[in-house]
Amino acid sequence: MKTNNEISQEYSEIPKWYIIQTYSGYENSVKEDLLKLSNNKVDVANLIFEVICPKEKYFRIKNDGSKEKKEKKMFSGYVFVKMIITDHSWFVVRNLPKVTGFLGSIKGGSNSKPVPLSESEIKPILIKMGLITKPNYEYLINKKVQITNGSFSGQIGLVSFIEPNKDRIIVEIDLFGRNTPIEISFSSFKEVI
Repeated sequence: MKTNNEISQEYSEIPKWYIIQTYSGYENSVKEDLLKLSNNKVDVANLIFEVICPKEKYFRIKNDGSKEKKEKKMFSGYVFVKMIITDHSWFVVRNLPKVTGFLGSIKGGSNSKPVPLSESEIKPILIKMGLITKPNYEYLINKKVQITNGSFSGQIGLVSFIEPNKDRIIVEIDLFGRNTPIEISFSSFKEVI
């Protein structure tokens, strides 16, 4: 039998976001159970970092014409958890009451490991909930940046346009003696000072 240390090394030690599927209407109950786990159980307490039930605010107009501020679930039947997956933490979480399992898996079936959300999948949800703010890159226009990912990694170019809705910028780089615009993500560059 493997020790907890050996199991931990099989998985990423960086916490990632996962989606837990629950019975509809029991999202808050599952969230509370996960928070209790993260505070009480010594063996998984250090593996669960954050739990959210994404909600969005909206205004409802009452019969008398006044506005009432309300909240509704963005994803009914789902809870998002930032955690480190090990065989043990995966087993404990998926066997909580009212949990039907993790959403997404590598092989499919009940014994397959869950796939974490990518940064591009979780970021819009966290921004919409107000848990993180969307970075403002407007100050970068006409500034030099170095591309850090992709085919043009290492190239230095000038920012010509910013597409905040797509989380992308247009950088003009010198390619074969001509300024050529390329589109890169916000995470694929660093400022050149």
